[in-house]
Amino acid sequence: MAPKGAINLAKGKAVTSSDPDPNYGKLAFLTDGEKGYQQDYLVELTYGVQWAQIDLGQTSEIYAIVVWHFHAADRVYFDFVVRVADDAEFTKTVQTVYNNDHDNSSGLGVGKDKEYIETNEGRLMDAKGIKGRYVRLYSNGNTTDETNHYVEVEVYGRPAALE
Repeated sequence: MAPKGAINLAKGKAVTSSDPDPNYGKLAFLTDGEKGYQQDYLVELTYGVQWAQIDLGQTSEIYAIVVWHFHAADRVYFDFVVRVADDAEFTKTVQTVYNNDHDNSSGLGVGKDKEYIETNEGRLMDAKGIKGRYVRLYSNGNTTDETNHYVEVEVYGRPAALE
């Protein structure tokens, strides 16, 4: 999905969240490169619709996004939506990369993507070269409990300066 020369733009980048004080872990875990199933790499956000956001540092051309939720046991995460925008408030040039919210319970629109069982391979999504600076990932609980988990997020692309 990504052309030669694309890099993981998210590696080591700043992460914010709708839940600034996670139940477990640190937001920085999402971009530290660790994808293990152990709880040492897990971030748990509280229940309900929550989001985690990565600031890529500059507008970039994004080709692929890979996300790892908690994958030590079979789980499906509900209302999983991935969006890219030009501003941190998600009001400018908002583009949806993935949306499995079949009933709009997250309030972000009805999605056509299918729910899936988490694995250690993560979920690869085609971003088709869209441009943006911020990547936001929403979820609304899972089949095990009502909390929201993330292990790692990778965003493959090229910074605008390298285009």
